Amino acid sequence: MDKPEVNAVTKDPAGPQAFSRGEEQSAKPPQDLPRHGSGPATGRRNPAALFFVAAIVAAMLFVGFHAARRAGTGGTDALNPVGKPAPDFTLESLDGKNVTLSAYHGRAVLLNFWATWCGPCKIEMPWFVELQKEYGPQGLEVVGVAMDDASKDEIQKFTHEMGVNYTILLGKEAVGQQYGGVDVLPTTFFIDRNGKITSREFGLQSRSLFVDNIKEALGR
Repeated sequence: MDKPEVNAVTKDPAGPQAFSRGEEQSAKPPQDLPRHGSGPATGRRNPAALFFVAAIVAAMLFVGFHAARRAGTGGTDALNPVGKPAPDFTLESLDGKNVTLSAYHGRAVLLNFWATWCGPCKIEMPWFVELQKEYGPQGLEVVGVAMDDASKDEIQKFTHEMGVNYTILLGKEAVGQQYGGVDVLPTTFFIDRNGKITSREFGLQSRSLFVDNIKEALGR
């Protein structure tokens, strides 16, 4: 399968709002403007100073970007959940039952945050169906958490059409916040038999990477 052009989407697809600058401008005319040729040339900028400021901003962005990548790939960032206990929660399943994450203690869990409108999520869901069949007997539980505004009936219809054979829960923002704020979909956590997060993946990844993460969570 060719790698999709877009492998992740943000939860809020709406773009930034545009504001009319003309509505905020003052009607008063400018005052105390210097006449041409009089006084110091205050409008000039030192090119070296501008370059120095730009370099500092670029360095800050570079450091921030790599810090974020370390947080998602097992680095030592303080916000990185890998190696920590998975936050417990209780959510309603599509069949109306309350499901608690800690009830899976003793089994490995692939916890996938997704949405019905998420294109990359639709690509990986058939993999999860296959992985549940293959590794379920060895102790794997795939759990999907729907993080969109679709109704329960709409989600149920969607998962039926996708042939989903694993547990689907109706997500809440509070649960997403427990996991660091799920702003990118899909986001997948792998949890070992003792309830500890062993890895986290943002966006659509390769099936082979999911297999490696599952084996690690299973303790193989």
